[in-house]
Amino acid sequence: MADLRVTIAGVEFHNPIIAASGTIGFGREYSEFYPLSVFGGISCKGTTLQERPGNPPPRIAETPMGMLNAVGLQNPGVEHFIREDLPWLKQQDTVAIANVAGSTKEDYCKMAEILSDTEIDMIELNISCPNVKEGGVQFGTSCESVASITKAVRQHCKKPLIIKLSPNVTDIASIAQAAESEGADAVSLINTLTGMRIDIRTRRPIIRNITGGMSGPAVFPVAVRMVWQVRKAVKIPIIGMGGITTWQDAVEMLMAGADALQIGTALFTDPYAPVKITEGLNAFLDEHGMNSVTELTNTVITD
Repeated sequence: MADLRVTIAGVEFHNPIIAASGTIGFGREYSEFYPLSVFGGISCKGTTLQERPGNPPPRIAETPMGMLNAVGLQNPGVEHFIREDLPWLKQQDTVAIANVAGSTKEDYCKMAEILSDTEIDMIELNISCPNVKEGGVQFGTSCESVASITKAVRQHCKKPLIIKLSPNVTDIASIAQAAESEGADAVSLINTLTGMRIDIRTRRPIIRNITGGMSGPAVFPVAVRMVWQVRKAVKIPIIGMGGITTWQDAVEMLMAGADALQIGTALFTDPYAPVKITEGLNAFLDEHGMNSVTELTNTVITD
């Protein structure tokens, strides 16, 4: 069997499959299906300084080959996470990543400061959430704002720092460079695309928030393209995500330039998707005589 270990910003993962934030909560529910060690890492539910109730329902809608969500960062707050969830998560033999969000730059800095004094392994900065009224997305849509928030948080963050990038931009490569220039240890992409559905009988948006984040297989080609663009622009590690459903998708995303992968929406239709993806990835590596999964990264031929 090939070596599935990858290292991101000095943190070793026993395989490149990470559960994407917002799709696995803090892991407890999925631990009823299998040991969470099947994941190389878990990016926890987006967490804020204070508890958030999230957006009013309805806040989920199906789309062709995917879904829209406008949950709105519902979470119990960072102190609850540190007290109740993190100790349990650290016993699960997987890398624990805190996904943090806020309404102001000061919120993000405070979160980084608080979490830096915990056993969390990495911090993923969610500056690209498209379904909250304030905070998040406005920090992720320009080079200037991404550079500014990264620089500010870097001064307070003692843990490896991942910046999660929005696809709702004109030049994601330049934005990734802005994050790298101000101290990001890695970038993760793509977050959800902004979308909308309408009930044709009521003529009203299906989601109460009007718009939401689109995820699932439909966004996969966009994600592959953006990971490929960012790989050519930065030297720091890339965690690729967006519609990965099968082991073939995982191979493709790695070839585009990803060093590790996040699996999200696929968990809703098949909780065992990460197990199948890992097994298929291993079989592909063996079939092609590769000793390490790292041999796949950035091997797409474009000339």
